[in-house]
Amino acid sequence: MSEAGDPESSFLEQLGQRVRTMRALRGMSRKVLAKVSGISERYIAQLEAGRGNVSIVLLRRVSNAMGAHLEDLIPASDPAPDWQVIRDLLRKATPAQIARAKDMLAGSEAIAHRQSFSGIALIGLRGAGKSTLGRMLAKKIGWSFVELNKEIEQQNGLSVAEIIALYGQEGFRRMEQVALKQLLARKEPMVLATGGGIVSEPLTFDLILSSFYTIWLKAEPEEHMARVRRQGDLRPMADDRSAMAELRNILLSREPLYARASTVVDTAGLSVDNAAARLIEAVKPMIERDAPAFGLRTAAV
Repeated sequence: MSEAGDPESSFLEQLGQRVRTMRALRGMSRKVLAKVSGISERYIAQLEAGRGNVSIVLLRRVSNAMGAHLEDLIPASDPAPDWQVIRDLLRKATPAQIARAKDMLAGSEAIAHRQSFSGIALIGLRGAGKSTLGRMLAKKIGWSFVELNKEIEQQNGLSVAEIIALYGQEGFRRMEQVALKQLLARKEPMVLATGGGIVSEPLTFDLILSSFYTIWLKAEPEEHMARVRRQGDLRPMADDRSAMAELRNILLSREPLYARASTVVDTAGLSVDNAAARLIEAVKPMIERDAPAFGLRTAAV
């Protein structure tokens, strides 16, 4: 903790917290950030702990490596009063209130866009069961099931890992948005399983929220890790001794974003069949209320 009246220490603590949060939102381990930015992992650890007497040049390299704007990492010493009020209101607002406020600020075009409906989108951290449960839900209601990452791979002829290696996270996010728009152009109902980090790209996530009934599949960190390990896929936590701590940090940072979903289905401690049953129960009200209004037919649920 910084001592009272020590603005420099307070600044460095806030800066470290922002770097740590930004890194978690992008699903980057400290080791990956160090490699991409060309800065030692030890130095980044000091920076995140509030002990990084960082130069503006090194800070710029950190922000560039994460695809962030430099100003997003700089804590304001005296934020404008109006923005402070708005920020405080947003922290207390429900997802529905935030959505209405965004519509009002964006004007009639955003409201009109919300009239489109493409189905159900599942969001959540890797290992949440989006693919398994999504496939079961789609079969139950008679809609097609789509995995967004597989669509990206098919459209670009590369695996997700290859895309990130060649074009970086920013390139992958651009391809993700293009793939999503092409799916929406089909104008057919679907159950969509998204990647865990889609919430970190505001434009793409807003498109998900405005086009789908969005469900956050929630589980305990230990369950996420166990499921990922059973799948044999440790991206982006491979060879990281602090994998569990990284996962907790990512989940904690993304929770406010995941919470913008239309509803939450907690699968903690449930078998696959029981989790699927809970998911089906969660979508029943939406299907009965919204699907007929958009001329969408479903199997009995």
